[in-house]
Amino acid sequence: MGVIRKYPGLKLLAKAAMLAAFVGLGAGISDAQPLVARTDQPQRDALPSSATKHAASMAAATPSISDVKPARRAAATGPYYVDFRARTAATYGHAFVWYGKTSEKKVEVAGLAPAGDEVPYLLGHIMFVPSETGATYGDLDEQYLTASYRVYLSEADAKKVFAYIKRQQESSPLWNAATTNCTAFIGRIATFMGLNAPFHLLKPEEYVNKLRDLNGGRKTVQLEPGRG
Repeated sequence: MGVIRKYPGLKLLAKAAMLAAFVGLGAGISDAQPLVARTDQPQRDALPSSATKHAASMAAATPSISDVKPARRAAATGPYYVDFRARTAATYGHAFVWYGKTSEKKVEVAGLAPAGDEVPYLLGHIMFVPSETGATYGDLDEQYLTASYRVYLSEADAKKVFAYIKRQQESSPLWNAATTNCTAFIGRIATFMGLNAPFHLLKPEEYVNKLRDLNGGRKTVQLEPGRG
């Protein structure tokens, strides 16, 4: 925020640009800034000030979310899953994925968000800005969840999909509200898995629900031979 105090004109310019981008693209633009939470408590992601809160959340390592409960012991070796999720935030919302093994409580999180404070987020509506691709504040909190679509995979397919997700994280250095945004990020994962992915300029909640509808709510995925 020191940049804003030193150059107040930058904030006005960035906000004006964000407004213009929003009007031009419509409410369909998705980004990683949080919508106002249902509890009316403002939430932000990808902000340095939230790092401590996020670290505490991740350190718990036992999120009290019903769909992360261990599977029956008969399925101790699987199945594996990818959960496409959307949550509330301060503006449009945020889309991301959980992935892991149903018999374990550990949850891996991947998503695409602007890195830094308010200025990168504002500028990301008119240019490309540095990104982060891990968990952001609120991703592990069920109270902010607005949509979820979970599909299951075999162990062999899960290894390929999980490796692909990590490659996407490593090869996504930039964020932009209209192009390389959070819905586009999870859409690439869905496409790799053989799912039909909707157009990325949708609000995260709408995007995840549309993803489920386009695939008939299918619960399992089997990769094509040679995929990965």
